Amino acid sequence: MEKPQPLLQPLRARRGPRVARLMPLRLLCCVLALLPAAAEPVCPEPCDCQQQQQHLLCTNRGLRAVPKAPEPQGILTYSLGGNFIANISAFDFHRLVALQRLDLQYNRIRALHPKAFERLGRLEELYLGNNLLATLAPGTLRPLAKLRILYLNANEIAYLNAASLAGLGSLVKLRLDGNALGSLGEATFSVPSQDLGKLRFLDLSGNPQSLLRHPETFRPMRLLSTLLLSGNHLQQLGKGLFQHLANLAKLSLSGNRLAWLAPEAFVGLEALKELRLEGNLLSQLPADLLQPLQSLEVLDLSRNLLAALAAGAFAHLHKLRELSLQENVLATVSGDLFASSPALYRLELDGNPWSCDCRLRGLKRWLGSWHAQGRLLTVFVQCRQPPALAGKYLDYLEDGQLLSFPNGSCVDVLGSPFPSLGINSNSTTPGLELEKESPLPSESTLQLGGSQKILAPVPEKSSQGADTSFPISTPSVRVSARPYSLPAVAWPRRAGKHHLAPSVSGSPPLVTDPCDFNKLFLYNLSVEAVSTGAVTVHWEVRPHRSPRLLGPVRFRILFDRFGAAIKFQRFVYLPEWSEPVATLQELHPDTPYLVCVEGMIGGRVCPVAPRDHCVGLVTLPEKSAGGAGAMAGGAQSTDQQLLTLVLLAVNGLLLFLGLAAWASRLVRKKVLGCRRRKAASPVHVRQMYSTRRPLRSMGTGVSADFSGFQSHRPLRSTVCAFSEADLIEFPCERFVDSGAGGSSSARRGEDHLLQRFTD
Repeated sequence: MEKPQPLLQPLRARRGPRVARLMPLRLLCCVLALLPAAAEPVCPEPCDCQQQQQHLLCTNRGLRAVPKAPEPQGILTYSLGGNFIANISAFDFHRLVALQRLDLQYNRIRALHPKAFERLGRLEELYLGNNLLATLAPGTLRPLAKLRILYLNANEIAYLNAASLAGLGSLVKLRLDGNALGSLGEATFSVPSQDLGKLRFLDLSGNPQSLLRHPETFRPMRLLSTLLLSGNHLQQLGKGLFQHLANLAKLSLSGNRLAWLAPEAFVGLEALKELRLEGNLLSQLPADLLQPLQSLEVLDLSRNLLAALAAGAFAHLHKLRELSLQENVLATVSGDLFASSPALYRLELDGNPWSCDCRLRGLKRWLGSWHAQGRLLTVFVQCRQPPALAGKYLDYLEDGQLLSFPNGSCVDVLGSPFPSLGINSNSTTPGLELEKESPLPSESTLQLGGSQKILAPVPEKSSQGADTSFPISTPSVRVSARPYSLPAVAWPRRAGKHHLAPSVSGSPPLVTDPCDFNKLFLYNLSVEAVSTGAVTVHWEVRPHRSPRLLGPVRFRILFDRFGAAIKFQRFVYLPEWSEPVATLQELHPDTPYLVCVEGMIGGRVCPVAPRDHCVGLVTLPEKSAGGAGAMAGGAQSTDQQLLTLVLLAVNGLLLFLGLAAWASRLVRKKVLGCRRRKAASPVHVRQMYSTRRPLRSMGTGVSADFSGFQSHRPLRSTVCAFSEADLIEFPCERFVDSGAGGSSSARRGEDHLLQRFTD
């Protein structure tokens, strides 16, 4: 500290003693500024921190206890999901006063201390789902006045009372699904009016409760918009159960055991838009059950036991958009059942044992008018009775095929087919005219030459309206006449919305609809051989059965030039029992074609194009025009390949010779250079060293002399080493001054030089 004194003395002389006293303080401030900043708080060892330690992520870390945060005052979210935490004590979160989101899902929590959340007054989201909680002590959640989301799902909670959920005045979403709640009594949610008053979402599905009948159960939840009660064991719904839920928009009661609904069960649900009752045991609907649901848009009654519906069951549902009645036991419905719902665009009626008699004429007319207006998507009404129409769809039947009876009334024909008519298998019935097979072109007709000649047969139509007229332009087709064998491939009996008749004693499934056949049984379309004017097409068929009345499945091949304005102007039919292979002949050479295959059952084809069973191909060029050229082109191609290989080999050889010559020249140059350097005298001295002992110091005189010589400047002293002991020998005449007095100057500097370079 002696060096700064001379600097401080002039300052004291100029600024006075006050400034001199402040200098040590300034020096101290500078030293403190240079010190490293204080270390920031670190995260708990197994966790990660984000956004300036406001978010603690301890998910899936194998924790068995809640880690302690060093600076808990600024933590906003704390994620502890997917660990092995079993208990929550009173001190685990007592320092996290600013916490807003706490995630404890997928742990093994069995107990919550009543004071575990005592100081979390700012908490807004609490996730306790998928744990082992069996009870919720009264008052545990009372300090959470700002809590908006509470997950208690997938626990073992068997009982709740009003004190369990007391104090949750800001709660918006509550999940209690997947617990062991046996029943919800009147006192379960009988909290003060300010508690649960803001609740919008309540999930109680997946609980074993069997009865809901207290009208005051959901009274405090006047703002509730979604209520899920699916997957319970409910058998009845009491009167006025939802009368206080004027804002409820979605109600799910699916997957229960409801066999009876009180006529006033849905009173008060004027704002309900979605009602799900699928998967229950309902056999009938009370006439006024759906009347209060003026705003209903989606109604699901599928997978019940509904056998009949009153004509005015949906009369008050003017806003209904989606209705599902599939997989019930409906045999017939009134024609004007859905006429009062002008907004209806999705109707599911498949999976019912429909009896296609005169009682369905009204439904058929309504479906036709709705389809004509483009209001409905596809509706599947597949007949099961009478047997003559089994498997057919109502849309493709004529009114004359929907049988009426001699007394002019429609009686139930579900017991036996046509019991009052006494029809035997050999009699002819107007309603069975569709079973008459329209004649297909014979094989000789298909072998007619001249594919571009237009055939003009008389068009024929079956009674069902299926056009069986034959192609206007038909090439010859070669078809194998032996019956084909079906591959033993297992196939499901049901896919999508198409229902296939169940198999009997392990036999293949029964197929009656051509759309089902194309979608489920026809596959693997391929082209085996393509020539200039012919192509062989092959496909495969899965095991199936077809009704005897309809006969075996036949195939039709549709083809046309690719990119034609009108698709499939030409098609050919294959005979019965034909193998799934055909050869189209007399095609144009060098032309792209699109070939498709579809099945025919009972003379009917699927109205949907078989786009999944199409293949594109291009025929080969004509041989006459390009045969010789092709041969020449092949030979020329071969010659060019050989020539290319020869040229590559020659280039490789030349490159190798060039590299060898260059390498030999380089080696020769190196050898000759070494020989010349050994024979010649040294010209330049790059280093000077002692041959007997190390050189201690190399002065500046020699280096200056040599640098002056090399740069052609006059030498300050020209000397030579005469003693072999100290310096290496080199020619003296190169450095001796040729001018006068040169020898004398050399002699004068000899003693000095030897004294300078000797040790």
